[in-house]
Amino acid sequence: MRRREFVTLLGGAMAWMLPNVSIAQQQDKLVSVGLIAFSRSELRTDLERSLVEGLRKRGYVEGYNLDFERRYADGNPDRVQEIAAELAGSKFDAIVTTCTPTTLVMKLATNSTPLVMASVSDPVGQKLIASFSRPGGNITGTASQFEELAPKMLELFHEAIPAVTSMAVIINPTNPVHKIFLKEINAAATSLKIELTSAPIERADDLLSVMDNIHRSKAGAVIVLPDDSFLFDLRPRIVQQVSLSHLPSFFGLREAVEEGGLMSYGEDLRLSYSRVAYYLDRIIKGQKPTDLPVEQPTKFELVVNRKTAKALGIKLPPSLLVQADEVIE
Repeated sequence: MRRREFVTLLGGAMAWMLPNVSIAQQQDKLVSVGLIAFSRSELRTDLERSLVEGLRKRGYVEGYNLDFERRYADGNPDRVQEIAAELAGSKFDAIVTTCTPTTLVMKLATNSTPLVMASVSDPVGQKLIASFSRPGGNITGTASQFEELAPKMLELFHEAIPAVTSMAVIINPTNPVHKIFLKEINAAATSLKIELTSAPIERADDLLSVMDNIHRSKAGAVIVLPDDSFLFDLRPRIVQQVSLSHLPSFFGLREAVEEGGLMSYGEDLRLSYSRVAYYLDRIIKGQKPTDLPVEQPTKFELVVNRKTAKALGIKLPPSLLVQADEVIE
């Protein structure tokens, strides 16, 4: 028996178990959605849970009327190409792309299947879409604004550790948005009289040597720029190495703070992924991607790990803790 036939039969058996899904919401056909991710599946659990829950609220239940095919490249760029070819060759109602590399590759692989981005950085500047209001082509979804947050991020970090005047910035040199971010954060650093040292990392195997260079630079703290592919996948190892170095660390993702980083400021990716469900629903119901404006986050959160601060001997100022959306004890 084919997989989709099995899912359809299973859905009939499950119908009585789904009282929260109204008859009006139920689809006459099995909806098929694909997802391509650069990173490993275990790093994406909360994000995809938010997406699946968002779909469920709109009447699409995996194993009932939703076939959700996930593909993970495990940090391998070559695998991204292979997955894109596989997904483009299948008949999906829509495909979710989760970073710049996956969106670029899928755009080349298909110009007909609707693609829904999940918090992709600077999609206009990277020529993924024509504009936020009229995306054009077959791509829509949610975009990140992290490249515009540099001044606020540095200001918050400086408030936490005002005595530190030298910081290292870990970047992905292949991410074009990091060039924009570096320009903005350097301008902010000048006004705060902070010296920044760029610490590019191109391969996971280079992490230890990069940390050695940071030590030699006498940096008193580390900033890790948000990166929707490579550094996202490397995040747990970066948190571990920075912790071993006893350096305060600042990230653009709350997940890193939950894993032991000191602070983060940025969007809540889980909200962005939940919003992706809205786009999938509109496309499934017949709207074209070009008619669905790309959304940018309007809410940003400050997350602080007080346990990490205590381990580093840092007494966080009450003024900063009052601003925090969440304090991890």
